[in-house]
Amino acid sequence: MAAAAAACRLLRLAPRRLRSPRHSLFPTPLALSSGWRRYCAAAPPVAAAATPTGDAVGEFRRRIRVAEVKGGEDQGAAWVGKELTVRGWVRTCRAQRTVTFVEVNDGSCLSNMQCVLTPETEGYDQIDSINTGASVLVEGVVASSQGGKQKVELKVSKIIVIGESDPTSFPIQKKRASREFLRTVAHLRPRTNTFGAVARVRNALAYATHKFFQDSGFIWVSSPIITASDCEGAGEQFYVTTLLSNSAEGGCLVNSIPSKDGRVDWSQDFFCKPAFLTVSGQLNGETYASALSDIYTFGPTFRAENSNTSRHLAEFWMIEPELAFADLNDDMACASAYLQYVVKYILENCKEDMDFFDTWVEKGIIDRLNNVAEKNSVQMSYSDAIKLLIGSNKKFEFPVKWGLDLQSEHERYITEVAFGGSPVIIRDYPKEIKAFYMRQNDDGKTVAAMDLLVPRVGELIGGSQREERLDYLEARLDESNLNKDSYWWYLDLRRYGSVPHAGFGLGFERLVQFATGIDNIRDAIPFPRVPGSAEF
Repeated sequence: MAAAAAACRLLRLAPRRLRSPRHSLFPTPLALSSGWRRYCAAAPPVAAAATPTGDAVGEFRRRIRVAEVKGGEDQGAAWVGKELTVRGWVRTCRAQRTVTFVEVNDGSCLSNMQCVLTPETEGYDQIDSINTGASVLVEGVVASSQGGKQKVELKVSKIIVIGESDPTSFPIQKKRASREFLRTVAHLRPRTNTFGAVARVRNALAYATHKFFQDSGFIWVSSPIITASDCEGAGEQFYVTTLLSNSAEGGCLVNSIPSKDGRVDWSQDFFCKPAFLTVSGQLNGETYASALSDIYTFGPTFRAENSNTSRHLAEFWMIEPELAFADLNDDMACASAYLQYVVKYILENCKEDMDFFDTWVEKGIIDRLNNVAEKNSVQMSYSDAIKLLIGSNKKFEFPVKWGLDLQSEHERYITEVAFGGSPVIIRDYPKEIKAFYMRQNDDGKTVAAMDLLVPRVGELIGGSQREERLDYLEARLDESNLNKDSYWWYLDLRRYGSVPHAGFGLGFERLVQFATGIDNIRDAIPFPRVPGSAEF
């Protein structure tokens, strides 16, 4: 509320944006029964005399958004004759001789509100400032639209230009722009149809994620971003250090970095040891699953992999549930139920955006998602998957051989062709190609790991039953050449009340890609971080 109050003060002090002094940014409020709020919370009633404790804070009021007006089955017909205030950004402005049509979008949905202005409209003298990208406040009465593109429009009684936009330099115009170009203006691309829709579906997926796990009895745990452990054992981590000072002109001098015996002296660093940005919250999640039973983490993770493919980011978000007193079968059941839940949620709650993706991004995406939502996942062993691929007689770019990891082309063939669009879980992978923490199976060659495959993407979820036996885990750390001293606390979980447990990880941006049909993962996150680029 402090920020809102500050915004109010600034707006009162800056009337110079308005073309006419009669156009107040704070017009007479509509009836309080409408429940609409203005820029700030409702002002408190004026007291007869100030009290020592100060005045009461105003009541917060929920705004009516365009999505609430046009999102119903009647597409807004029930609002005809009612007053409405819309705050948003101009998409287009078409001036005719006696009437002007302004399309305003407030970000709540794909649809714009068509606003009809006449010379009698208060504020009509600002018409030259109503350009694409400008922010406006419009008041009027909802009416049935004479055009065929929308059921309702707003007959405007007052318009206020809040923030002007230079039409000669605003980079996003009505014509379509490439996604490559839009990445160069990532601060403005949410105003396009595509990225507004991606943002809303991403939001819905995040909400559905929390709802699924909360309704299933899981507890959300905040895993640390800074860590001294390498969860995957891959070494592709970003260092976190204060040894590199930028105080010197041109940056840190190499000879100013403390060293000992020719190596960096980490004892003089902030944490007194090497520290990294985390690649996973799993190991920390296991500690809380060992006390709270079922938990999940949902936060940012980082990988310093020099990859410029459409499938990789340096910064991404991970969803990582951990189930205590559970085995691989429980893990697969949870992963399948979660995927079906979030897919059904966006199909039911993001219909307008999903129709947009089906029309403009990937034809048939709704049918593909319905397949995943309605068809139960099937499972097969890694060994059987290898036999299936070899027996297909299909020529793959990458070789198919027991002991090699499956590539995206193999995974997509399995789920798209062999199983006709159903989600498929591959289980029991060779232990040499999987992480140290996965439970070794009785055959001594495989681990209780699983990957959930979906059409078009391939692997979407990867998980395993964790190794709960202390001696087996210590042996795996030795085999992987990992320092057991760095994992002393992780090993303690096996010393004190160890239980069978399992979990999985899901890259959230890959889920957004799967749900929207967006080709490049850089378009599934608001501000992509990739090799050579950390803009915005």
